[in-house]
Amino acid sequence: MQILSLLRSRFEQALDGWVADPASHAARVAVARDPRNGDYQANIAMPLAKPLGMKPQDVAAEVVRRLQIDDLCEPPTIAGPGFINLKLKDAYLASQLAEQAADSRCGVSRVAAPRRYVLDYSAPNVAKPMHVGHIRSTVIGDALNRTLRFLGHHVVSDNHLGDWGTQFGMIIYGYQHFADQPSFAQDPVAELSRLYRLVQQIIGYQSSIPKLAAAQAAVEAAQARLAAAVALPADNKDRKKQIKSAEKEIRNCQDTLAGLNAKIEPVAQSTELMQLATEHAGLETRAQLETVKLHEGNPDSIALWQKFLPLSITEIESVYERLDVHFDHTYGESFYHPMLAGTVQKLVDSGMAVESDGATCIFLEGFEAPMIIRKRDGAFLYATTDLATIDYRLEHFQPDAILYVVDHRQGEHFQKLFAAARACGHEATEFQHISFGTVLGTDGKPFKTRSGSVIGLDYLLDEAVERAHQAVCNPDRLQKAGLDMSADERLQVANVVGLGAIKFADLSHNRTSDYEFNTEKMVQLEGNTSAYIQYMYARLQSILRKSGVDVNQDTIADFTIELQEPAERSLALQLLQFEDMLHLTVEEYYPSVLAGYLYGVAKQFASFFDQCPVLIAETDAIRKSRLAVCHATGQVLRQGLDLLGIGVVDRM
Repeated sequence: MQILSLLRSRFEQALDGWVADPASHAARVAVARDPRNGDYQANIAMPLAKPLGMKPQDVAAEVVRRLQIDDLCEPPTIAGPGFINLKLKDAYLASQLAEQAADSRCGVSRVAAPRRYVLDYSAPNVAKPMHVGHIRSTVIGDALNRTLRFLGHHVVSDNHLGDWGTQFGMIIYGYQHFADQPSFAQDPVAELSRLYRLVQQIIGYQSSIPKLAAAQAAVEAAQARLAAAVALPADNKDRKKQIKSAEKEIRNCQDTLAGLNAKIEPVAQSTELMQLATEHAGLETRAQLETVKLHEGNPDSIALWQKFLPLSITEIESVYERLDVHFDHTYGESFYHPMLAGTVQKLVDSGMAVESDGATCIFLEGFEAPMIIRKRDGAFLYATTDLATIDYRLEHFQPDAILYVVDHRQGEHFQKLFAAARACGHEATEFQHISFGTVLGTDGKPFKTRSGSVIGLDYLLDEAVERAHQAVCNPDRLQKAGLDMSADERLQVANVVGLGAIKFADLSHNRTSDYEFNTEKMVQLEGNTSAYIQYMYARLQSILRKSGVDVNQDTIADFTIELQEPAERSLALQLLQFEDMLHLTVEEYYPSVLAGYLYGVAKQFASFFDQCPVLIAETDAIRKSRLAVCHATGQVLRQGLDLLGIGVVDRM
């Protein structure tokens, strides 16, 4: 049930023929922020007052006169400078909740005009274990995938694996020169990851050494500028400004110098690493040559790639299996490689791409730097692959929209990519970068181990499950709750709670914000966590079991819902906003809208439970009514969490 949409349509009808663009004004109907003002509120009168040449209160009165909502609401009231307050009739709420409770889809209709989406998310680089940095793209993309499908849209989910990029040149070179074969035999992906990090570390050292003297000189020059600014006469009007500017410059230069030293010192302090850095001078170029050999089809390079790829994909898929994340397609970069030359030639032939300093580039209006699609040496870039990918997706999937769930650091790349796509004539397709912030540790910095390496995702999933086991399934808590669980049931509960906790902690935050990764907080049974919502679900299931009454979709028609107390009315109102919240979730692609809604429902159920006795209700009719409310609440919590990729348990 889309109550908000229904109210907006009634307001649009009331405004039709009286004001220009009635739909845009009707869109100002919203859920009331303060329940004392009613259930919904319309801020329509004030924006219309000037165009109509009327006082806002008179506009509001005329809107109310034209409005036909007697079947839904109590008589509207006008407050302040023209706010129209609406309160739904209790009988209407009760009848709609009864319909929702009897519907396996919780009253959510499929959209009348479904769109076709291509959803690009997760996209890890293979030959390296998945780490905490992959969690955001994976769970945000999965939640959008599930929600769009549930609303009736057609979705093609595509995992664009990084299986062909420069990291393979590094890994191949590392395997050929630095591999520990016993370690590779025991855990091949871990060894390949070590080799990748080793090559990166040596390259970082070698590239930082030539920059060190200039960085030190820049610090000294900035310090000299500060000294000169401090020496200016006290009455110099620019003195404070120059001091502040010099201090900022010093901080920036010191940060640059510190970054270089952070790459230099670990290698310089290790005899073994220094020897490798000396023996393999120009390692970045050597690794790039390995990438070129791979892309040119060198048999030895291809053989190693084919050896590494299945091992890596098997490990990646095991993580997806644990997370219950699935894709329609897994087309990696290698899939598109044969298409790249043709893509470039097509762009050249159309005049979109031109040669500049030996490279093939696309010059786009509004961007200073061009988009390079083929380097001087003939090598292709990520931009080339992404343009070929767009062509393939448009030809084979005919999407209305292509969504890329990728972190915010790729913002400029996608701005150029979308501008290029539109310049190529793809203006009818919606292109969206679903950006997200960084996962932080408790120190406020990007989440890493103490040694500075990124933590593997498998390890974090294990830790979350263990934390959940300690928090939810410890013997003292189970004994106090009167729950006798087998070891298998405890493990199953810990898995559902632990894995759900990691997902919800991510999804409950605005996706564009950074957030702190703390598994101990994630599994707490209080506060804005999935464990709290899952606990409320288990609690209401316990009520239904203890009632001895069979409450389900087949029998719910025998239950008459009566909303006598404010707490149960408030819960009913929230439950009936489920469909509206799903549409708001996909409107701007923010799963946090749904996560926040579910937390609100769980909190409101807690209030209902405290204030409205169910099993010991005053009459049998009230008892049955409240059992029906519990059933409806359970449906919404279970379905809503499922759309976030999170499970529930009946006992907890």
